[in-house]
Amino acid sequence: MRVLVTGGAGYIGSHTIVEALRAGHDVLVVDNFSNASRDVIARLGRLTNREVPVREVDIRDRAALDEVFDDFRPEAVIHFAGLKAVGESSQIPAKYYAVNVAGSINVIEALEQVGCTRLVFSSSATVYGDPQYLPIDELPLSASNPYGRSKLQVEDILRDQAAARPDWAIAILRYFNPVGAHDSGLIGETPSGTPNNLMPYVAQVASGEREYLSVFGHDYDTCDGTGVRDYIHVVDLAAAHVAALRWHDPSISASATARPCSRWSRASRRPAAGPCLTGLRRDGLATWHPVMPTRRVRGASLDGRPNAASMRCARAGGSGSADRPRPQRKKTRYRGPFFPIERR
Repeated sequence: MRVLVTGGAGYIGSHTIVEALRAGHDVLVVDNFSNASRDVIARLGRLTNREVPVREVDIRDRAALDEVFDDFRPEAVIHFAGLKAVGESSQIPAKYYAVNVAGSINVIEALEQVGCTRLVFSSSATVYGDPQYLPIDELPLSASNPYGRSKLQVEDILRDQAAARPDWAIAILRYFNPVGAHDSGLIGETPSGTPNNLMPYVAQVASGEREYLSVFGHDYDTCDGTGVRDYIHVVDLAAAHVAALRWHDPSISASATARPCSRWSRASRRPAAGPCLTGLRRDGLATWHPVMPTRRVRGASLDGRPNAASMRCARAGGSGSADRPRPQRKKTRYRGPFFPIERR
């Protein structure tokens, strides 16, 4: 299958290129390299032993986008291109709507022009807003920042497109924080400027590029008072996008689940069973939730297995330790055995 990948030089996009090529697809990278390195393309070539074609195009440039689609004639599109920093989105909201929403409309219209009806949209779990309960389910959908609202608006557009065009097969993937890198070490998360995600910041502190890591908050309802984040390995996430290409066929039945796997439950810190990819299809539209082993910054190793600290945390009270007094922590800078941490 000829698969065009917007944002294909980015963190998730580059790993998806590798998985798509492994699956036997012909790919084309479309990227403006605003937050990606051109070196990634050469590294993808080394990693896959083949030349990876690329077109440097901004999805806001409709004429250039139409030219790329006319030349490549894709049979499917995986759409990653967009801005993704929550904090920055509150500072420059108009740009986020211009890139994420208007740019996505350009992609949809370019698909229409060449008669391509398969689209996988990389959304975000931020469309769930501030959930009132855990674990979250499909509803309600909301967003508390311009980035989240831009993703939610694109989802709404795609729902309308699926309703108007029953021959289209559209998959939406929502997920939490991607982390990790390809095991070759050739590609990974290398953002331009100051990282907006935790793990590249941790890596830069560990390598000496930055002085310390700031940990905000000490009174969360967790066993040690610090915040807990859920993670999905980027290679697992890339494989999920490629899997969505196989699943989203209008002839497929209304629901589908992939193989079961183990994961870490955010609420209990204990291993729990769960599907790797779950979704529900209605009228040609599928919403997918890649659920892979979650990783904690502390309390679990990066392969998702518990360490001694996490097991103590699980035994201490599961979802929190509100039933026992917690010592007051000062706002101090802690320099750990591997890298310094500043508590706030």
